[in-house]
Amino acid sequence: MRAVVVRLDSFGDVLLAGPAVRAVAGRADRVTLLCGPRGAPAGRLLPGVDEVMVWDAPWVGFSPPPVERAGIDRLVDRVAAVGADAALVLTSFHQSPLPAALLLRMAGIGHIAADSVDAPGSLLDVRHHRAPDAHEARAALDLAEAAGFPLPPGDDGRLRVRHAPGAPDLTGPGPYVVVHPGASVAARRWSPERCVQAVRLLAGAGHRVVVTGGPDERELTALVAGRDGLDLGGRTEPSDLAAVLAAAGAVVVGNTGPAHLAAAVGTPIVSLFSPVVPAGRWGPYGVPHVLLGDQRAPCADTRARQCPVPGHPCLDEVTAEDVVAAVEKLLEGGA
Repeated sequence: MRAVVVRLDSFGDVLLAGPAVRAVAGRADRVTLLCGPRGAPAGRLLPGVDEVMVWDAPWVGFSPPPVERAGIDRLVDRVAAVGADAALVLTSFHQSPLPAALLLRMAGIGHIAADSVDAPGSLLDVRHHRAPDAHEARAALDLAEAAGFPLPPGDDGRLRVRHAPGAPDLTGPGPYVVVHPGASVAARRWSPERCVQAVRLLAGAGHRVVVTGGPDERELTALVAGRDGLDLGGRTEPSDLAAVLAAAGAVVVGNTGPAHLAAAVGTPIVSLFSPVVPAGRWGPYGVPHVLLGDQRAPCADTRARQCPVPGHPCLDEVTAEDVVAAVEKLLEGGA
């Protein structure tokens, strides 16, 4: 049997789909992951994925492309060429799976499953209802099981990625703590000033600090690292970043893709979590963690990209001292 798993949005979303992908791979001979360009690097790290098919869907993301019939036709032809027998459409709780299901049906896939609050007509063979407030990773697993893809025996259902062990070429020898100051959405970022203070205090407490970030965050990581941290901004491909995070004692990070990558390599997390989306659905999954940030702030559940409250109090009322105390707790085996 061949199967297609669809997860069209971001890097972190695709990582959270990983356990469900492994469940499908336990029953399917070949698994094709259909994902967007932002999620593709994560898809290539997932165990169980045999092929990554990339498509920029016009109903997903902050800057979606226009709808073009030629592009839709090409995608349908590509999916049809896979010859899949079944498909799983994974979405967040606030997204509809039906546009993707329509294209899969046009591609000739005969058995399609998804969570859907809307009546699907003939687009779904399994219309599943997710448990209220289920974590995104758990919800995807529940859907997979309902579609006939339980986790294989011995699989603990945690996040997981394929990566090379160790990162001494980048980090040097010895223990360290990672601070990842960036996030794709401004409302989910701790302020740079707070990050600078945290790096300084962590270094002062005797910790070696590694600062990570993407190619477009080099200015931020240089500022945050200063003289007290090792700046790896723009120097890590996703597999390299996985190795750097895996070797860390703890990771200080917001609600962003690298937080889920840290969970996928089993590293404890100090989560600076803005409540614009629920921590119960999007927080660190399956690893020890300390959640910081006012989860009852006025911005809660707004899905805001820019903080709607002056001063960004949900995160910036968290102090550098709070972060150092959380790191110490995790390193001592707490949480």
